[in-house]
Amino acid sequence: MSHSVSPVGTRAVIVDLPDLVTVMAWHASLVATPLPGQVEAIAAARTVLVCFDAHSSAIAGLSALRDFHPQTSAEANPREVTIDVVYDGEDLADVATLMDISTEELITRHTQQQWLAAFGGFAPGFTYCVPAEGDHTYTWDVPRRSSPRTAVPAGAVGLAGQFSAVYPRTSPGGWQLLGHTTQPMWDTNAEQPALLQPGDTVRYRQVRESISAGADSSTASGDSNAKAPREKSAGGGVGASTSNTPIVPARPSVKVIDAGLQTLFQDTGRAGHGDIGVNSSGAVDRASAWAANDVVGNASSATVLENIGGIELEALVDTAVCVTGAQATVSIGRRTVELGSPVQVKAGQTLQVEPLGGAGNGLRNYVAVRGGLVTDKVLDSSSTDVLSGLGPQPVSTGDVLKAGRRTAKASVGAATTNPFDGTNVLRCVAGPREDWFSSEELQRFTELEWTVTGQSNRVGLRLALPAGEDGAEPTPLQRSRDGELASEGMVSGSIQVPPNGLPVVFMADHPVTGGYPVIATVIDKDLDKAGQFAPGDTVRFELVDFDPPAATTEPAR
Repeated sequence: MSHSVSPVGTRAVIVDLPDLVTVMAWHASLVATPLPGQVEAIAAARTVLVCFDAHSSAIAGLSALRDFHPQTSAEANPREVTIDVVYDGEDLADVATLMDISTEELITRHTQQQWLAAFGGFAPGFTYCVPAEGDHTYTWDVPRRSSPRTAVPAGAVGLAGQFSAVYPRTSPGGWQLLGHTTQPMWDTNAEQPALLQPGDTVRYRQVRESISAGADSSTASGDSNAKAPREKSAGGGVGASTSNTPIVPARPSVKVIDAGLQTLFQDTGRAGHGDIGVNSSGAVDRASAWAANDVVGNASSATVLENIGGIELEALVDTAVCVTGAQATVSIGRRTVELGSPVQVKAGQTLQVEPLGGAGNGLRNYVAVRGGLVTDKVLDSSSTDVLSGLGPQPVSTGDVLKAGRRTAKASVGAATTNPFDGTNVLRCVAGPREDWFSSEELQRFTELEWTVTGQSNRVGLRLALPAGEDGAEPTPLQRSRDGELASEGMVSGSIQVPPNGLPVVFMADHPVTGGYPVIATVIDKDLDKAGQFAPGDTVRFELVDFDPPAATTEPAR
């Protein structure tokens, strides 16, 4: 069984495999028996991405995967899930014409085909289904729409290539739409939030009238874990629920006088759910968030505020806070305090954070409140994911925020050095798809000075090339290979190069899978720095080796 293994940054490894059947066998084996330090394994069309908790674990994992042989095949007794579909899709007739069959025959083929839930990605609950192994009655090769829709409605049932899937929520998309279902594909309150899990057998069943969310949508055990959605708690975002939120003793602690341009709840994120289309999210400058928590005596995983554009908070009780991150003026009344210092705030006093702005001064500040902020959790995390909408709503002016009564330490700690350093060089490991570019182009990637654009956010840094002194714009990166790359797993720090040749550096809220070649991957230790780049900042890339000592080994967090 042929396969190749490549590093992805310093905490992941990608395995290239010959076909989807082999992918599913590898994935099943790695899920059943994880490698030491393995955080998750994400299957895709021709690859399995294996993520680890530390650089040392990834080094060992790379070696182990070179000689790996799956011990577990895809599940022998999979669940069978039946999804009721009203075949009224906008593209139904067009797809039938493409296949040179009638719409009735297309519906018959789609419902008679036995489908296999292969892998997740794109969005929480979005599962790519393929014709089940051994069921080759029909051939599926449906091209995507030439012009993707800006909004595909939740529940839309579509085809693309050999895949069939249901859109779990309204989102852009280029799949051909055959119909719709009202069966929820994602329910945070369920034991398994995603209706479909890799390895499930899927059947589509035609119904003539619109179905309700409570309709029987699966056979036998197919909906054994389904539960009726619960009412969202006040202020919750998509999927925000108290169903998996432990009861934490808390009290109203601060009121938001001014939320700035953006203020979000963030913690260490929700790693380990890539299989169901959920990225890790969490603070983009983790070192700053951890440092702020440590100073006020919180656990590193405690929830903090991640702010852009300044923030003003009024203390409702006597408490301690710490501000870290971007260069800023921090004050209580007329008294200014240093970043990284513990600040005692009396009830009624106001804390102000005013960012300095300007090149190299950073973008995001982190505010930790003693006891840790308490809000709804989704998959054991309070982080707001701006791509999927999972987690609490953004914090607004006028909100009253609660903090816990318990802390990791009995007392507030000493001041710490603010982690932000303001340098603009990101170290990265080449690949895993550097072979889509010539060696000269890979070298040029590191020689060019890139500019962060205003379209950048927590999903990714979008880069551009500034014009030279003569007004001429440098040539964007050029691929040496034609064609399309099959979608594969992505990590924070993946540097994708779309057809326009202008890189996108994925950040904490990146999509789980992507279809553009990754020329290089930022090492884990430099991701915090990447999270502080503001529009207008310049960025350079430096290639380092995957093995030590060039690529610095970081401790697991």
